[in-house]
Amino acid sequence: MGAEFGRTSGAQSRISQWLRRRSRAGADGDAEATRREDLLLAVAAAGLPLAPAAHPAGYRCSCDRIGCPTPARHPVSFAWQTQSTTDRAQIERWSRHQPQANFITATGMVHDVLDVPLEAGRAALERLLADGIDVGPVAESEGSHGQGRLLFFTATRGTPEDEDEWWPCELDCHPETMDEHPGLRWHCRGSYVLVPPARLPGDLAVGWVRGPEFPLPDPLTLLEILTDECARYAGEPQGDVAAWPLRG
Repeated sequence: MGAEFGRTSGAQSRISQWLRRRSRAGADGDAEATRREDLLLAVAAAGLPLAPAAHPAGYRCSCDRIGCPTPARHPVSFAWQTQSTTDRAQIERWSRHQPQANFITATGMVHDVLDVPLEAGRAALERLLADGIDVGPVAESEGSHGQGRLLFFTATRGTPEDEDEWWPCELDCHPETMDEHPGLRWHCRGSYVLVPPARLPGDLAVGWVRGPEFPLPDPLTLLEILTDECARYAGEPQGDVAAWPLRG
């Protein structure tokens, strides 16, 4: 009887331990999901429209495309421009029904993004802040071997109804022309970027360096220093870059 009781007690103890571990894991998962949703809602509250994007599936993309050229970096719907929204209820539905999804924000509606190589972006950010220039939200997209990017969120140049009023720029970047802009990219009308928090294949991530609570600056106030640092970066050897802490 004593031996049987001991075996039963031991089994119950192991079950109790497993249940406690599972409860803690569930609580951690719930906390992470809540944090993710809060960060996305903060982006929407700042006026930046969102739409769901693909996510990593191991070292591949969650989409069905064989050899996806931009794994975990693209929208899941071809209608992402019209689908993009700041509606809180819709974003909550997406976040809860697609817990692994990344999110993109469509540029050229409310905001643009000046997208630069990581090393050049860090040098530019230090100069901008030292000069007292207003800098808005900044995100870091990690890349292997120091090949990440720094994303400077700015006010948009606008989307006028009259096409003749549109101000084109040779730096304009669209999803299909990303590889053509290894230096400075200007994401405006017809483009998008991932917003934090986002996960990339290879345990990489996109996170905030400066959050969406900062007001969007005029892009022209940043452009000179960004182009200067990109030119400097292009003329120097490209080595590994020490990691900065990401906020989300």
